[in-house]
This record gives sequence, structure tokens and C-alpha cells, in this order.
Amino acid sequence: MSAAVTIASRPELPLLAGECCTPLLREPLTAEQAADLARILKALADPTRLRLVSMVAAHEGREACVCDLTEPLGLTQPTISHHLKILMDAGIFTRDKRGKWAYYALVPRALNALAAIIGG
Repeated sequence: MSAAVTIASRPELPLLAGECCTPLLREPLTAEQAADLARILKALADPTRLRLVSMVAAHEGREACVCDLTEPLGLTQPTISHHLKILMDAGIFTRDKRGKWAYYALVPRALNALAAIIGG
């Protein structure tokens, strides 16, 4: 058995599930889709969280530990952990616990699906 224990943040959001989504500009959103999309956009509508997404995506292996992010951001570990939790709850990141450290990675296709919905 692997030493890594994966902690499920939350299942993939229905709005982002599947290979393709209806572009926002082609068909009106349902109330549920609008609420899901608003939650994702709200999570991303913060400069620190946008930086975290770009830093994790650019990090070796496309994953990073909080300890890798504190110095570049100039923020404390609790503050960064708070922002990472918001991104996890929005379905943008996953969390993998390894010993005492937690590593965060982008959910595959999450941002691509979001771009397809918005961009059409």
C-alpha cells in the first residue's frame, strides 16, 4: 500500500464534469449551473488564489506543498492553507496527504472546462 493517502476534496463539480460543456454564449445557464459557476469564479476572483493556481501549475510535477508557497507569496502557512482550501472546495485543486505534508495539484481539465464554458 502506498504511503500517500489521498484526501478527496469534493467530487468534480457537475458543471465541469464530462468532456465538454455548453458554452455560456450559446445556451442560457440553469440556476444550478449559474450557482456552480459563480462559486468557481468567486474562488478565482482573488489575486492570491490566482497566483496560487499559476504557481502550482508551473511547479515541478504540477503540484506543490504549502511549504513551497509561503516564501514566494510572502504569506503565512495558515493564510495560504485557507486560500488552498477555498480552491479545493471549488473543485480546482486536489489534496494529497504525505506524512505531515499536504500537496496540492490542479484538477485535470478543471480550468479547460471552465474556459470552454465561458469562451464558447
